[in-house]
Amino acid sequence: MTKNNSGKNLPRLISGIWLLNLVGAVGLIVFVWLSRNPTPAHSASAPTITTALSRTPLPSYAPQGEGAILPTIKPTVEAQKPFQSPTSTPTQDPNGPMVIGYSVAGRPLGVYRFGNGPTGRLIIAGIHGGNEWNTIALAKELIDYVEGHPEIIPKGITLYILPDLNPDGEARIHGLDGRVNNNGVDLNRNWPYRWEKDFARSNCWNYRETTAGPFAASEPETVALLNFVQAHPEIDALISYHAAALGVFAGGVPAYKPSVLLAEGIAKVSTYQYPPKDIGCKYTGDLTDWAASVQRVAAVDIELHNFKDTDFDENLKILKVFLNYKKK
Repeated sequence: MTKNNSGKNLPRLISGIWLLNLVGAVGLIVFVWLSRNPTPAHSASAPTITTALSRTPLPSYAPQGEGAILPTIKPTVEAQKPFQSPTSTPTQDPNGPMVIGYSVAGRPLGVYRFGNGPTGRLIIAGIHGGNEWNTIALAKELIDYVEGHPEIIPKGITLYILPDLNPDGEARIHGLDGRVNNNGVDLNRNWPYRWEKDFARSNCWNYRETTAGPFAASEPETVALLNFVQAHPEIDALISYHAAALGVFAGGVPAYKPSVLLAEGIAKVSTYQYPPKDIGCKYTGDLTDWAASVQRVAAVDIELHNFKDTDFDENLKILKVFLNYKKK
């Protein structure tokens, strides 16, 4: 006769069910806890994530302002490449300046023309951009004055004014970091006369890192002005405005007599000293030295008294001397 064991097995069945429920509840708790507190990966094996916002360190001279256009000190052309002039023709806006070229960032380089005489005179400002922004302000003041007083231009003279040769530097910042163009080049070290790639820094402007360019006339700003001067042989004298406080420099190495005579005439009607203050700097690849020694143009560099004022009244007197100068 078979015994009935159902009475004895019932308590075991109930105990098993409770045990399964307990295990399930514990498992659920562990799962929830792990999902909220994942185990961190070991730092040695964690991957490095590079995003689109990752940046390389900025050069020491680069401006830190928001939206700044930063120059790069690394040229994109080989130093051995020979200089070649572009074949593009300057364009003339009937309501504005003649565009003779473009900066590294594509900003137009505009030249204003006044008068219609056979002899040309040229004024250049802003070669050092935002570092010498007051020269740009002065050039614009002179443009406004001549537009309102066209009679100041002698009958035989055509006056050209290029108010900003380095618009990228001027747009970047008004200060030391605005000196170079967008390739990190000092445009007044880039001219094809006595150019030196590794120019001496002793006693020269050396507040930020700069270069003279990978080769002479490597920069579009230099090329645009160089081509303009060569295309206008009627230009027999020019002024390049700078800052600050050293006086009047006569272009040409060796000394070019017409430059010296122009510098002396400017010093007589102004407080800018000539000869200028000698700080022991060897100037290489300089615009006025190229103009005087290569193009035989009477060329001077006038240094304003500081980095914020335009010295307009003084330079209006200089403008009159400049326009009436007789090259000898």
